Amino acid sequence: MDVPAGQSARVVVQRIPPAAVGRARRRRRPSGDPPPLPHHLQTSGVGWLIAALVLVVLAIVVFARGLQGIAVAVTVFDDAVVGWLNGFDAPGLLTVERTLAAMSSWWVINGLALVLVLVLVALRRFRHLIVFYVVVNVVFLVAENVVAAIAQRPRPFGVVIREGWGGWAMPSLQVLSLALGLVAILYTLVPEGRWRNTGKWVATGLIALNAVGRITLGADASTDVLVGVALGVTLPLVAFRWFAPSEVFPITYRRGRGAHLDVGGARGQAIRQALHDQLGLVVEEVKPFGLSGSAGSTPLRIKVKGDPPTVLFGKLYARSHLRSDRWYKLGRELLYGRLEDEKPFNTVRRLVQQEDYALSLMQRAGLPSPTPYGFVELTPEREYLLVTEFFAGASELGEAEVDNQVIDDGLGIIRKLWDAGLAHRDIKPANLLVRQGRLLLIDVAFVQARPSPWRQAVDLANMMLCLALRSSPELVYERALGQFRVEEITEGFAAARGLALPSQLRHMLRDKGRDLHAEFVRLLPSPPQPVSIQRWSARRVGLLALILVLVVGLGGPLIADALNNDVAVKTPLNNTNLSCGDLEPLWLQAQAVPTASQVPCVRYLPVGWSVANVAVNDGRSILTLDHDRAGPAALVVRLTAACDPSGAVQGPSATPGVRHYQRIQSPTGQFTATWYDQFPGGCVTSRLHLTTDPNGEFAGQAPQVLGFTSRSALQAALSHRSQGRLQLDPEDRR
Repeated sequence: MDVPAGQSARVVVQRIPPAAVGRARRRRRPSGDPPPLPHHLQTSGVGWLIAALVLVVLAIVVFARGLQGIAVAVTVFDDAVVGWLNGFDAPGLLTVERTLAAMSSWWVINGLALVLVLVLVALRRFRHLIVFYVVVNVVFLVAENVVAAIAQRPRPFGVVIREGWGGWAMPSLQVLSLALGLVAILYTLVPEGRWRNTGKWVATGLIALNAVGRITLGADASTDVLVGVALGVTLPLVAFRWFAPSEVFPITYRRGRGAHLDVGGARGQAIRQALHDQLGLVVEEVKPFGLSGSAGSTPLRIKVKGDPPTVLFGKLYARSHLRSDRWYKLGRELLYGRLEDEKPFNTVRRLVQQEDYALSLMQRAGLPSPTPYGFVELTPEREYLLVTEFFAGASELGEAEVDNQVIDDGLGIIRKLWDAGLAHRDIKPANLLVRQGRLLLIDVAFVQARPSPWRQAVDLANMMLCLALRSSPELVYERALGQFRVEEITEGFAAARGLALPSQLRHMLRDKGRDLHAEFVRLLPSPPQPVSIQRWSARRVGLLALILVLVVGLGGPLIADALNNDVAVKTPLNNTNLSCGDLEPLWLQAQAVPTASQVPCVRYLPVGWSVANVAVNDGRSILTLDHDRAGPAALVVRLTAACDPSGAVQGPSATPGVRHYQRIQSPTGQFTATWYDQFPGGCVTSRLHLTTDPNGEFAGQAPQVLGFTSRSALQAALSHRSQGRLQLDPEDRR
C-alpha cells in the first residue's frame, strides 16, 4: 500500500480496531433480489438474441419442407426484390455493386480473421482469442449444419447471378462472416464507450452496403441476408458479453495492468451498496490506490463516513484475477514443475476467503499486518471485495530509510512466521511498509500454514535481500545472526534463487547493479549447494504434451484456414440424397452452371455405394461417392460448363442428347476410369479411382449410379410448384 509522492512517511496514525469504525445497520439481501453487481447481457444483447431465435425458427419452419406452401410466397417476394434491384442499369453501377460485394469475399474475410488473430496474440488478449475461435466454429456449425441443412434454399430464381457464391442461399454465409468479423473487432479491439458506439454504426453501414451489393448482383435474397446478419451479430455479441465482458476484460490501450478493474460507474455503485448492506459501512469515496505494486487484484482506498472519517483498504477480486492466477501457476508448472502448495484456487470466493483467514492467522501470531474487516459479495462467484485496515503514512521498503530497527523488525517477522508455522511466500519490497520507523507486512493472500522448510528458508533469504536493497548485506547478515543460525541462513540462500525470488525483487536487484545474493553467499562460512527448483512429474510431462497437441491441432488449422480459400470451392450441402427427384439441390446445380441443359443426379445406388458429399458453388458442382470396399471418394462427379475429353474414346450414351466418352488407366495396383458426358452448355466429368480393385470389378457398377435431369424438366417442376410465379432462368435464356 503505497502513498503518493511527497506525502510524509512518518504521519502518526493510531490503528483503529474494527469495532471503532462507524457502521450503519447491516441489511440482508432478500431472496430473489439481484446482487449489487448483476451479471447480464444488457438490453441490446437480449434483443438480438430474441430476434435471432425468431428468425432462425421461422426460417426452419418455412423452408423445412422445401419449396412448398408459404416458402413459395416468401421466395416470390424475395425474388421480386432481387429482380427489381438487379434491373437497375447505369454506367459504372456494376463496378460499384461488385466493389460492395467484394467486402465479404472469402479472401477479405480470411485475411481479416488472420490479422485479428495475430493482433490479439500480440496484445496478449488470449481470453478474447479463445472466445473468437469458439464462436466462429459455433456460428458456422449452426449456419451450415442446422439452418442451411434444414432449409435447403436455392439461390434467387429468374436473374443472372453476377457474383460468386457457394452452397445453399440461406443463411448468406458471406454477409454472416462479415458481420461476425466486424462484431469480433468491436468487442476485442475497440474500447467500450464512444469509440465502440461509433464503430457499431460504421459496421452497420458496411454490412448494409455489402448486403445491397450481393442482393443487387443476384447472389443473395433479402431473407437470406436477414438470417445471416442475425446469426453473425447475435452469437459473437452474446459470447463476448457473457464470456469476456468489458467490466472484467476491458479493452484499453492505456498503460496499466489488466488486473486493475474500473471502479467507477455500475461497479462503483455496487461497491458502495455492498459495503453498506453487508458490512454496515457508509462509503464516501472509493479510489484506486497503490496500483504499481499490485498485479493480482485491484487495490482500493475506501473513505468511510464517520466523525472523523475513517480510511480503509480494499482489494477487489474478480474471475479475471482467478484466471490469471491459474494461468500464472500453469506457466510456472510447465517451466519448473509444480512447486510446493502452488495449486490454483477453484473459485473467487475461496480466493478471498483464504486471504481473510490468513489475515486472522497473522493477527493471532502477533505479526504487524492489517486488521481484517471482512469481505463483501458483489456478484456471486464472480466478484468480491476484501476490506482491511489502511496503513496511512506508510511507504514501501524500497523508498524508506532502513536502519537497525527496521532490519530487526524484518528478521523478527520471519522468526514469528516460523514460530507460528506460517510462510508468507511473497516477500518483496511492495509488501513491506515502513511507518514511524517500524516494518509492517501486507498482502497475505498466499500465506501457507505448515509450510515446508524450503518455503520458510525462501522467506528468510528474500527478506534479507529486501533489507539489503536500502542498507548493506554485511549489516543485514550481522543482525540476522542474532535471530538465526548460520545453517538456517545458508539454507535460505541455497533455496532463494531464480523463480523463488518474486519478480519485483528480481527487477530491483537487477536495477541495483550489484549481485546482492552473491555478496551474502561470500559472507557465509561455506558456500551453499543450490537447491534445484525443477520438479519433473508425470503431470508436468502430460501437460507439456497436451499443450503441444493443442498448439499444433488448433493453431495449425486456424492459420491454415485463414491462408487458403477452401470455403469458396468447398461448399457442402450436407445432403446425402441427390436423387433425380430431389428438386432443391438439382435447382441449385442448375444455377451453378446456368448454360447446362442437363444436371447430374443419382439414379441408383448399388449395394456398397453411398453419397458422401455434395458441394455446389458458382461455376461447378461436385458429387462425391464412397464405396465400402473401394474406399472413400471412389467416384467423383463434376459438373462444369465445359471439359476436354482429349484421349478418351466415344461410346454409346443412355441419355438422348448426351455424348459419352471414356478413358481407362490401370497403373500397377490401381484402376482409374474417367467418363465425359457432354451436352449443350455443359459437361459432366466422372472419375472412378480404385486402389483395392485393380481389376476394375466395381467399374461396371459406376455407370448405373449416374443419371441426368434436363433443365426443361427442372423449369417445369419449378413453375408447377409456384403456379407459374417462379422461373428458373431469366427471360432472355428461356
